[in-house]
Amino acid sequence: MRNINQRYLTESFNSEGQLETFKVNVPEDFNFGYDIVDDIAENDPDRNAMVWCNPEGEEHVFTFADMKYWSDKTANYFSEHGIGRGDKVMVILRRHYQFWFVATALHKLGAVMVPATFMLKEHDLEYRLNFGEIKALVCTSVGTIADVVDNVEALCPGLEVKMLVNGAGGGLSPHDEKGNFVVSGSEATCGMDLGPALSGPEGICAVPVKRDGWLDFNTGVRNASADFERRETSPDEPMLMYFSSGTTGNPKLVMHNSGYALAHILTAKPWHNVQSDGGIHFTIADTGWGKAVWGKYYGQWIMEACVFTYDFDRFAASEILSLIGKYKITTLCCPPTMYRMIMLEDVDSYDLSSLVHSTTAGEALNPDLFDFWKEHTGLTIYEGFGQTETPLTIANLVNSKPRSGSMGKPVPMYDVVVLNEDDEPCEAGQTGEICIKIDPVVPPGIMMGYYNNPEKTAAAMRDGWYHTGDTAWCDEDGYFWYVGRNDDVIKSNGYRIGPFEIESVLLDHEAVRECAVTGVPDSLRGHAVKATVVLAEPFKPSDDLTKELQMWVKNQTAPYKYPRIIEYVDTLPRTVNGKIRRGIIRAEDEAAAKVVEEPLEPKNVDGLV
Repeated sequence: MRNINQRYLTESFNSEGQLETFKVNVPEDFNFGYDIVDDIAENDPDRNAMVWCNPEGEEHVFTFADMKYWSDKTANYFSEHGIGRGDKVMVILRRHYQFWFVATALHKLGAVMVPATFMLKEHDLEYRLNFGEIKALVCTSVGTIADVVDNVEALCPGLEVKMLVNGAGGGLSPHDEKGNFVVSGSEATCGMDLGPALSGPEGICAVPVKRDGWLDFNTGVRNASADFERRETSPDEPMLMYFSSGTTGNPKLVMHNSGYALAHILTAKPWHNVQSDGGIHFTIADTGWGKAVWGKYYGQWIMEACVFTYDFDRFAASEILSLIGKYKITTLCCPPTMYRMIMLEDVDSYDLSSLVHSTTAGEALNPDLFDFWKEHTGLTIYEGFGQTETPLTIANLVNSKPRSGSMGKPVPMYDVVVLNEDDEPCEAGQTGEICIKIDPVVPPGIMMGYYNNPEKTAAAMRDGWYHTGDTAWCDEDGYFWYVGRNDDVIKSNGYRIGPFEIESVLLDHEAVRECAVTGVPDSLRGHAVKATVVLAEPFKPSDDLTKELQMWVKNQTAPYKYPRIIEYVDTLPRTVNGKIRRGIIRAEDEAAAKVVEEPLEPKNVDGLV
């Protein structure tokens, strides 16, 4: 390890080994593809960059030299089809290893990568292709997303190039009656075998695909030249754009420049605590979401560390636990929802001895998960907070002392405060909006703004602060405690009530599998607290259970916070990346335009998806 991260930062630590100062320096000609990937490839070519596998049994170990080789071929292939500096390219590749070739190639070309999820439907995709002015699309053959693209192409005149990647199964290969994958001879693979037959160097991009109107990415890249000369790019230009996972309205398109990649050193080094020599870091994330580049690309590779990718379709806790032992994963990051699913397994029966550090982000961490993981692995879960618009901004870093339920403290690179409605700092314990200082300059990692949306950019980045739209309160020791999105906060009887605290208490009850807390219009209180609950087996809705859950909350929080209304449902409405859409529940309650008085009647409502 050559510690190349030190070229781009200055940092200092206190006597307890805690990070005190951290500043990222972005060189005028910085390009992640050339200055990180190629630099390591040329000076330490055999260093492992990624271990990749899929449920079908295919496996690859990519060195940094491999990543340079394949990204150079991909860049040449893109150039052959007119993709270059400033062009916007949508990338829908699930967890296929080709994502890392594509991302690095686009950075080298100075093009703009726009990752997206394979779960998009026609309306979602049409909006994104047109609003983002997408010129080219690189898409997986796995699943139905290519059908969705074909269905909207005629409505998207700016889309000029479509490339299809044969994803070699992606966990969706058919099973035989014994549950084993059937992986050979299908039309989609042009009759070529999949699974273990593709393992090793000769299997990389080996499987072609045929579809009218599409270019065959794998074949094109294999045939492309591996000789690629550095091209002029600018770190101040957009490098990456993500559609935000908004809970209401059309998503915004967040722009990031190259400073974003370097800012993720903070993510990988003092938060993920990646083990650069001999370790393997596993962040569970689909490449359509920002969490993938948080945990499977930028910071980890700047730290010269190896990442692990499992190209599965549906999360199965037993599979993930087995992979940790099989591949000797050393550091793990996944959202609380996945930790909760892991809790349902016999965790003690798996070999997790290789793990040395665990982190979480994406949603607030409930105290029960924190305690469970500590009890069964001996490891503390270090929570972190950030957004599509930012890298890591608040966290429990290495050698800190996490408090159960707290996001941690602001990371040293950013000046983060809680502001009230008058943009004045809140007192300890007072709920306000999380804001990040952007005056006199916007620090590296914070978004450039929203693409083609100056009004929303101005609303978010004003008066010297970036307004996150997330609310929290800060205790007297500087720890931040998440409350919710601005529009999620419930105002009842003059109180500001955050949904997360009530949800955390409810989730500690054995009858509650999932829940969402919202405010429902109330003529007396302004809003009443409502809990929409998905029950765990074998519990059934009843008046007695409703009263029991209400008393459960009353006994553990201030009495005014208890849910006066409890509604039982089969599923909760979610965004395409799995976040609960409390706004849908609120909208339905407001449309009903009725006040629900006590005593409460439990209901079971289907179809809230």
